[in-house]
Amino acid sequence: MKVVLFCGGLGMRMREYSEAVPKPMVSIGYRPMLWHVMKYYAHYGHKDFILCLGYRADVIKNYFLEYNECLSNDFILSRGGKELELLSSDIDDWNITFVDTGLTSNIGQRLKAVQKHLQGEEMFLANYTDGLSDVSLPQVIESFKQSGKVACFVSVKPRASFHLINADATGIVRSIKHIGKSGVRINGGFMVLRPEIFNYMRDGEELVEEPFRRLISEGKLMAYPHQRFWACMDTFKEKQDLEDVLGRGSAPWVVWTHRS
Repeated sequence: MKVVLFCGGLGMRMREYSEAVPKPMVSIGYRPMLWHVMKYYAHYGHKDFILCLGYRADVIKNYFLEYNECLSNDFILSRGGKELELLSSDIDDWNITFVDTGLTSNIGQRLKAVQKHLQGEEMFLANYTDGLSDVSLPQVIESFKQSGKVACFVSVKPRASFHLINADATGIVRSIKHIGKSGVRINGGFMVLRPEIFNYMRDGEELVEEPFRRLISEGKLMAYPHQRFWACMDTFKEKQDLEDVLGRGSAPWVVWTHRS
């Protein structure tokens, strides 16, 4: 099953980290965020990737063209550094298609731009490349297959420390509740889509706006509830939080190291 990853956004809220690096290439430990997302899908056997590129596409292309397997794999160096034997490998069986989908395109436009690369697929996976989770992908896919719907996304509880308020027309607050205790759930990405999704899309539309609303009106959009770990990286602080979790050796999204 092919995996479409949206890698072309400007990532304005991460500009405090670096203007020269697109958000998917901001590092978490030794590897960029994009690598962690791809490694997650590869763990479940989905290794045919389509990268929707835009802002600083050259950085992403060069990263894979100059990929260094030694950073995250054990190896043996012998003969004074003349011979190198990798004991394991990351991407030798990955297939990666790099597609320029425009500098300012939205998610819907980027998906439309790679439609031709999805011909013949019964369904495909898609993600934003700024979120990490330990959600069981096989369970998500199986639930979606059984549903008969056109599109599915993983829904999660927001981790932010905001409070939701309910106020009347005069501004008088009637209730206030921490967002984590409100029951509100958000789109966490990790989408499964059928090619029929393109029948609900019009030129220039954002995927989760008009197309998803059309699916909702026909009862063809599914949300898979995930209760455990999910985190996104929109700010430098969130990057630091993820690095702290990884550094402690307890990163839930690193499913490829978990014992079954």
